[in-house]
This record gives sequence, structure tokens and C-alpha cells, in this order.
Amino acid sequence: MKISRSVLLLLLSGTCMAQSPKTADMPLGFEEYDPVSTLKVPEHKLTRSKFPFIDVHNHQFQMDKADLRPLVAQMDSLNMQVMINLSGRGWGNVDESTRFFKAAADNIQKTDPKRLILFSNINFEGIGEPGWTDRAVKLLAEDVKNGAKGLKIYKSLGFSVKDNTGKRVQVDDSRLDPIWAKCGELGIPVLIHTADPKSFWDPMDRYNERWLELKLHAGRKRDANNPVPWADLLKEQHNVFRKHPKTTFINAHMGWYPNDLNKLDSLMQVFPNTLVEIGAVIAELGRQPRASRRFFEKYQDRILFGKDSWVPSEYSTYFRVLETEDEYFPYHKKYHAFWRMYGIGLPDDILKKVYYKNALRIIPGIDKSQFPN
Repeated sequence: MKISRSVLLLLLSGTCMAQSPKTADMPLGFEEYDPVSTLKVPEHKLTRSKFPFIDVHNHQFQMDKADLRPLVAQMDSLNMQVMINLSGRGWGNVDESTRFFKAAADNIQKTDPKRLILFSNINFEGIGEPGWTDRAVKLLAEDVKNGAKGLKIYKSLGFSVKDNTGKRVQVDDSRLDPIWAKCGELGIPVLIHTADPKSFWDPMDRYNERWLELKLHAGRKRDANNPVPWADLLKEQHNVFRKHPKTTFINAHMGWYPNDLNKLDSLMQVFPNTLVEIGAVIAELGRQPRASRRFFEKYQDRILFGKDSWVPSEYSTYFRVLETEDEYFPYHKKYHAFWRMYGIGLPDDILKKVYYKNALRIIPGIDKSQFPN
């Protein structure tokens, strides 16, 4: 069938119209809506912290072979005096991770041992086999002897770690008790990450605050019982705190209760051997500045500075929330927080504790002369 020239032009015109930009009266999706605030208030866009700080939650996966001088220079630009690389054993089996640890420790000694610190990790491969626990405890002690200042436990414990029979290893598995006890004996803290935000277990609907994050990162969504209910994972973690009162635990990401500070308050009272760090949860603190400030005032001796992902430009949000009384400013990732931030305006004495004094008290071997009184 032949198509006339006029009909062809009309069809092409319709195609162009279909591809044209949205007009002002057309529906606007949540992901597209990004208004510029017209609010005029004082702004303090900080790029350096007021006091030198210790980042207790960082990950550097190339520390075994990378030139660390540019990293130290980036730390200088932020006023970060000490970085703790929680991934001290990198990845791989025990032999591979041991090589990583030794190479990273040597690289640190060559570059700046006062500024860079390693935590050890546990390789759970073979858990349940005869002698596994004794070998894990021995390896941890060797790492501490060779420079490790603490132990980091990834969220894989409770999620995906399975024993030699294929059974999920609970966070409070009794086969791990000698490890927690050894940390107490050695005087090193355990920074432990259990679970993820509860919204990841909730239905992905219009009521879920993390809807955009779950849409962009589908792998983070979990069914209500995957691998167990969210509350069960945290109960397992709390059982560990309860069974080992002589071991110091740093509860990563404020134990996933930064959005419920009353609940976190109750846990801090029940478990005096725990501290919390603020990595990846500053958006929660910044939307409740008055409640956050009260919490920081009450637990000023048990809160540590942590960031998690190494993106230097994002530290400014942390500095601004902690140090200023700025109002209604944006977070650095819309999919984490579509709401606005408010500064807590912590006084200097509390800032110093959060930035470095609390870490100096519980993490052994950090040179205190690098920090003011």
C-alpha cells in the first residue's frame, strides 16, 4: 500500500511529538521532582571538620599495593587525622587475606603508621569443622600482634554465612563465643554490622521511605523472612552483647535505630559495653536535630565518628549536621534521603569526644599527641 506524502509527514510529526519533552501540565514523577529551595537562611558549607577526627568506619580494598600518599593528602584536606580501614584482610580465603593483611601493614609502615590503622576480619569458611574456632582465635591473636587494633564483622554474618553443613550461622552462634571473648582479653573493640535498614524488609510500596533506593538497587530488597525477620537478626546481635559484657562492641550504623532514638537509648542502657558509630545514618540524625542533640548530650562518651563509603566530598554533610545550626539543606544522595537536613550544633566538648576522644579511649595504640586536649 502506497502512503501519500501528506500522511507520511503527519506520522513523522506525531512521532516527534511523542518524543518531545514533558510540558508543565504533564504528570511529574517523584524521581524527576527536584525543586530548588527559595528559603533564605544562613549557610555554612563546611569542607573540613572543626577538629581533627578519627574515621572508625572506612574501607580501602587496595591498601596492600596502592600508593597511599594521595589517600593521606585527601585525609589532610578533610582534617581526618586517622583512618581505620575495617577491611584489613581484604577478600579471599585465609591465605589470600593473610597476604593482603601483611602487605597492607607493610605499606602503612612505609607511608604513615600514625595515620592509617587496620582492623582484622574473620574468614568463616569451614566453620563447624573440627578445630575451626581455635584456628580463628589464633589467627586473630596473630593479627593483633602484627598491628591490628580491632575486629570488624561484616553483615554477611547472619545473612549469608553458612557452616559446613549448609546451615545459616546466627550472629550469636556459640562457636563464635571464644572469638568475642578473645577480643575482650586482648583489649580490642569489635565493630559489628548486623542487618540493614528495616525498610529493606518492608513492602516496596508508596509508604516505604526507601522506595527510590530499592528501585535503583533492587538487590537490597528482602522478603519479610529473608533470611529471617529483621527483628530476629538484631536479637541475635543483642544476645552477643549480653553474653560478653567484658568485650567492647561498636554497633555500626547506630544499630539501625537512628530513626528511633528512644529505642536506641534503651539498648544503650541495657548494654553498657556498647558504643555506636554514625556511618551512613547522618540523614536520620539531620532530620531530627533536637532529638539528636539530646541523644548526643546523653551519650557523648559512647558515640564515634564513622562514614563508611569513601567519597571525600560527602563528609561535608556530616560536618554540617554535627557542627552547624544550618536549616533545611540537602543530603548528598536523594535516594537515601529525599528530605532536608538540619544542623545539631554540638558544643566543642562533645564534638571533640565524637571526633576523636572516644575512639582514643577504646582503640589501642593510636598516637594521642596528634590531637588537641
